[in-house]
Amino acid sequence: MAEVARTLAMGIDEASGERPIVAAPFGKALIEIGRERPEVVGLTADLGKYTDILPFRDTFPERFFNVGMAEQNLVAVAAGLAQTGFTPFATTYGVFASRRAYDYVAIAVAHARQNVKIVAGLPGLTTGYGGTHQAIEDLALMRMIPGLVVIDPCDATDIAAATRAAAAHDGPVYMRLLRGNVPVVLDPATYRFEIGKAVRLCEGADVGIIASGFMTERALDAAARLDARGIKAGVLHVPTLKPFDSEAVANFAASVSRVVTAENHVMRGGLASLVAETLFDAVVARPLARIGLPDRFIECGAVPTLQQRYGITVEHIVSAAEGRIAS
Repeated sequence: MAEVARTLAMGIDEASGERPIVAAPFGKALIEIGRERPEVVGLTADLGKYTDILPFRDTFPERFFNVGMAEQNLVAVAAGLAQTGFTPFATTYGVFASRRAYDYVAIAVAHARQNVKIVAGLPGLTTGYGGTHQAIEDLALMRMIPGLVVIDPCDATDIAAATRAAAAHDGPVYMRLLRGNVPVVLDPATYRFEIGKAVRLCEGADVGIIASGFMTERALDAAARLDARGIKAGVLHVPTLKPFDSEAVANFAASVSRVVTAENHVMRGGLASLVAETLFDAVVARPLARIGLPDRFIECGAVPTLQQRYGITVEHIVSAAEGRIAS
């Protein structure tokens, strides 16, 4: 029982039971890629169990490296491997990749243009371990690094597709990771992930919800509730924060009367800021309501309780879409 409790605390599953799930979609996708590409290697900073890379280790033990609890070294080793022709996937928590190893990501990886893929667990408010483990500002930090692709996938389908796209991309990538049992929200038969492209998932001219990460699932659920109330809501999924699909965002916003952004991140520097910048540059004037985390460290607690307290729920998106939450 103690091991189960610890596993959930280190990163609770976002699967609600209402949708199909895939266990460890990142690890499974990386195995498939590894079979096709012998230059792909895996690394972790003593967090293999909690970043779903152990299936890759078990399949390719000679291509897996655990550098221990040393995130700066993790990034430096990955950069060195890339310099010698490997394609490293390095996993750790988002807080450690973005805070502790930031200079190494910026200089050893991005400035040196190394083909390193950083896969970051515990994105935003997906753990109750408080400010030391909640990566609530990582997207803002990482999108400021020149040349670094920044991805925030929404579900198992997105993770598998984004992992493959990251492997194919010639350059550094930072990808958030939902781990464990991950829901299937997007249809793998029809959905196509492309770096730098947003995807309109449903149509509606009354309000437009622009979402990233697991908030896209909640945006779709909110749109269904709004439709039952006679409000037609469109949903635009933005899985790539950098490069940002400004054209799609501006066109989407111009097609609706009101815009709501929904992100598992602080409202400053992430998706909401990017949308606001885009609408300003494109001269698209629309009321804008933001759903996201406040500019503060979040306390420890049960994840569902914290998500409700800080407003990253379906109910809060619905309220914002109905105009009951101001911008």
